[in-house]
Amino acid sequence: MNKNKIKEVAGLFFKLGCIAFGGPAAHIAMMEVEVVKKRKWMSQEHFLDLIGATNLIPGPNSTEMTMHCGYERAGWKGLFVAGICFVFPAVVITGVFAWLYQTYGQLPNVEPFIYGIKPAVIAIIFMAAYRLGIKAVKTTQLAVLGLIALAACLIGFNEILVLFGCAVLGLALCLFRRNLSSLNSFFPLLFLQSQNAISVGVFKIFFTFLKVGAILYGSGYVLFAFLDAELVANGWLTRQALIDAVAVGQITPGPVLSTATFIGWQVKGLTGAIAATLGIFLPSFIFVLVLNPLIPKMRKSKIIRAILDAVNVAAVALIIAVCIEMGKETLTDWRTIIIAAISLIVVFYFKKVNSAFIVLGGALLGYLFSLL
Repeated sequence: MNKNKIKEVAGLFFKLGCIAFGGPAAHIAMMEVEVVKKRKWMSQEHFLDLIGATNLIPGPNSTEMTMHCGYERAGWKGLFVAGICFVFPAVVITGVFAWLYQTYGQLPNVEPFIYGIKPAVIAIIFMAAYRLGIKAVKTTQLAVLGLIALAACLIGFNEILVLFGCAVLGLALCLFRRNLSSLNSFFPLLFLQSQNAISVGVFKIFFTFLKVGAILYGSGYVLFAFLDAELVANGWLTRQALIDAVAVGQITPGPVLSTATFIGWQVKGLTGAIAATLGIFLPSFIFVLVLNPLIPKMRKSKIIRAILDAVNVAAVALIIAVCIEMGKETLTDWRTIIIAAISLIVVFYFKKVNSAFIVLGGALLGYLFSLL
């Protein structure tokens, strides 16, 4: 019986991994139809509880939702099967794109498409920052925290330190407002490993992505803010390659974090892709497995909610900072400005349009403009 459940979990989430375009919100909407309405694995209320839980732990929300659903259906084996089956198609497709990009990405017949994709991606990320900002900025204090975080990022502070700094400030504000004398809440495990002793190579790639995967809150787009600091600033990757990685994440199904595969490939080929992929997703499996029984306590904790509110605001600030830096390098002539403007209009006024079509549209416009 349990084997049948595992097969059912594998089949469902492999299918979703192949067709789930449009980002975490779209992924979760598809899961709700399949898990609640069609298969009735759980009630609507419990499904909503799981959605809330994904916002209380680090990692990509939609991928963690697959793990929660798999756990509910077939225990810890279902958790791992669901997560792997959902991620696998995206990783394979992204790996193919990474190889093609490394082999042909600099050829003249490909450059016009990439030229148009970059401004379109900036529009998509800006829209993500806008949507997240509306939800994240709940109070004046959080707005101030967000502005401080944005200024710190633009000045040059490490994005991960900014994130943790906002978390500490959010905790301090909560304690000040409520005059709490003790903390009785459970805090999720967050760690920041030093990599100075690790030589550049596969292990450093693995630990870099493991670190990011272990502290990544909010949208998968925050990943690019972290990697901008970890890889671009250290000379491992060009910012143009990072922008192209965002594009690959949009035109492939499944979790946007599969772009770690693309980035790892650019840094150190197939072994780098494998190391980056394992590193970025491993923390999510561990967090869901360990924290699932503790979800009810975490959701009731005012302390953790205050910390996550501050972290979410900082995450939005990181995304905006990356948009600004990308814009400086990409929007250099009237063609890229027009593509970015059209893309912004589409993402704001045609909200149901799949982001993959926006990227493809930018690629087409880039090609057409290259003919002028």
